[in-house]
Amino acid sequence: MAPGMLVEGEWRTERQRQDEEGRFVRAETSFRDSVTADGSSGYEAELGRYHLYVSWACPWAHRTAILRRLKGLEDAIGISAVGSFMGDDGWAFYDEPGMIPDTVNGTRYLREVYIKADPNYTGRVTTPVLWDKETGTIVNNESRDIIRMFDHEFDAVPGAKPDVDFCPEDLREEVDRTLDELYEPVNNGVYKTGFAVTQEAYEEAVTQLFAALDRWEELLGRRRYLCGERITEADWAFFATLVRFDPVYYGHFKCNLRRVVDYPNLWGYLKDLYGQRGVAETVDFGHIKRHYYRSHESINPTRIVPKGPILNFHEPHDRERLSG
Repeated sequence: MAPGMLVEGEWRTERQRQDEEGRFVRAETSFRDSVTADGSSGYEAELGRYHLYVSWACPWAHRTAILRRLKGLEDAIGISAVGSFMGDDGWAFYDEPGMIPDTVNGTRYLREVYIKADPNYTGRVTTPVLWDKETGTIVNNESRDIIRMFDHEFDAVPGAKPDVDFCPEDLREEVDRTLDELYEPVNNGVYKTGFAVTQEAYEEAVTQLFAALDRWEELLGRRRYLCGERITEADWAFFATLVRFDPVYYGHFKCNLRRVVDYPNLWGYLKDLYGQRGVAETVDFGHIKRHYYRSHESINPTRIVPKGPILNFHEPHDRERLSG
């Protein structure tokens, strides 16, 4: 989460936003154009034209990295990954395991990418960012838009896997509804819990979070995946939050009513998704823990990164019993 923002192209350091009751307020994303297969949007899906900026710590960016990997777009869409520590200058590129430098714009700070797209930009500097090398601008910085583009618009690009579809037409309405239902209490809910600055705001958020987790635990006792027997975009959105839950959100964000491993169905489901070919390679627990525990000084002033927890994602998950 960015500790600062750009105001008319100038960087300013400031605290996270909260409302009058101490609730965390997430800023809206600003770039919402689309890449389309036929180019009707002005941005045509082409081999090598686009570049993805991510943080391996960020669950929103993680979704896009998973779709890029599973859709076979690694050769089609380049990638840069910022370092784990976010200081007063926001996301930055520096020498660290997992960091991938900005080979497109040669920037040191991610905010420079935003300024290249809009010299007068006002807003937060977040990941993911989808950059168009041809026009020299940001196409989109909303993860939900980007995963849908990766899922459907690049199927004709060489190397892509058109037979892999995480939002088939017959499930699209349910996938979109599930994404909506996950967002506020769970995906954003862990942040509302962790960044609350009053007891009332914290208890409101943590109660909503675990009510939602209890609900999905019950549903996943009847279904292998959120929308039935096949993995969808909604599962990857849930996965990116769940995989960070026990290592970070449980302790650091005080989401500590229960761990994911305490939920039999959620834990099996998480292991099932983690075990899908190519997914584990997108998860860097060291990077994730270093970011949260070192970057949020107001929450963890010592910046000590815990060694645990010990989690075995390779244990049998027994989710096949819910298939077909």
